[in-house]
Amino acid sequence: MRNMRRAAMQRGVVAVLDVGTSKIACLVLRFDGTDGLTEADGIGAMAGQAGFRVIGAATTRSRGVRFGEIEAMQETERAIRTAVQAAQKMANMRVDHVIACFSGAQPRSYGLAGQVELEGQVVTEQDVSRVLSACDLPDIGDGREVLHAQPVNFALDHRSGLIDPRGQLGQTLATDMHMLTVDSIAIQNLAHCVKRCDLELAGVASSGYVSGVSSLVEDEQELGAACIDLGGGSSSISIFIKKHMIYADSVRMGGDHVTGDISMGLQVPTSVAERIKTFYGGVVATGMDDREMIEIGGDTGDWDRDRRTVSRAELIGIMRPRVEEILEEVRARLDAAGFEYLPSQQIVLTGGGSQIPGLDGLASRILGQQVRLGRPLRVHGLPQAATGAGFASAVGMCLFAANPQDEWWDFELPVDRYPARSLKRAVKWFKDNW
Repeated sequence: MRNMRRAAMQRGVVAVLDVGTSKIACLVLRFDGTDGLTEADGIGAMAGQAGFRVIGAATTRSRGVRFGEIEAMQETERAIRTAVQAAQKMANMRVDHVIACFSGAQPRSYGLAGQVELEGQVVTEQDVSRVLSACDLPDIGDGREVLHAQPVNFALDHRSGLIDPRGQLGQTLATDMHMLTVDSIAIQNLAHCVKRCDLELAGVASSGYVSGVSSLVEDEQELGAACIDLGGGSSSISIFIKKHMIYADSVRMGGDHVTGDISMGLQVPTSVAERIKTFYGGVVATGMDDREMIEIGGDTGDWDRDRRTVSRAELIGIMRPRVEEILEEVRARLDAAGFEYLPSQQIVLTGGGSQIPGLDGLASRILGQQVRLGRPLRVHGLPQAATGAGFASAVGMCLFAANPQDEWWDFELPVDRYPARSLKRAVKWFKDNW
């Protein structure tokens, strides 16, 4: 995959694909001659941001995806083809390489630590490489694959909190690393689906991670914040501090479950329930809502049934319990991750599901005081239609494509220098697959 990405960079054009449960979004990026891996860019999460421009964008209704994972290969393949072809048409350019992101696949976070004695006085790339490979790899279990592995902190002797120790003096170098694993079948299905669309997969990312990169402002990434991406089939959670992701998880519930509740509660088709949710939905009822009547409409041919109305208060009564359930589940995951111990406990809601009116007020009661709605960063050339919260992961993928954090620390290490019990398997896996 890494070679594919390099090839795409040399060609100067790459597509990013957000494979979601409710929509599939495709953005075509053109890089203006600068490779995202240049040394001068530094290692910040936003480095290389100006190195690309969006020249094509398209979105289509997702098919064959459930809980963020591919369920019906042919349906998903058709939807991906539709989105990619429309984006290529707008860009007026053919695309061969795509970088994809997905939610779901039961992500699990691990914290690893490693320590080595320096051979010289000055920290070299070789030393950084040795300390990364000195991290003990936990038993992640069969059928799991490493999706992201990034050093989140370096310590040199007694100085901790270093972002990049290269060139500094010291005796002992230690690192803390965050590793995210997912179900390998989900990645393989995605790779196979992309291949069937006659495209090359040049990278994969977790949508919780890329949503956090695009929706959290730099101060939030630095001081500590959680990004909750409320999608259609699943809600992704990621926690950032010191500009690095330190935890990720996902809840297998999202906006589609709210739509399903409306569909069952009002006895209407899903498409009608989606329309009612979008135009009239909410989670906080006021005195006005008892008097505001919503025409359900329909085309069953039964005149009385098609003329039904429902008050907005009843609609809110159907939506609110499910939204509360999703937020309670998110709260449990944040508690399990020790989120309350971070210096700053900002929570940012993004994704299409975050657009329900009144959600931020309800979320601040369930999750904590500091809750805000997040929109993705503005990116060069992004159409106005793709600047909403629903495109947080697609925009985050653009930044990830230009500046993949996993690759900053991929220095060559002679095979004979690996510590016997180390990350050998993981490093080899990275080399082979990325």
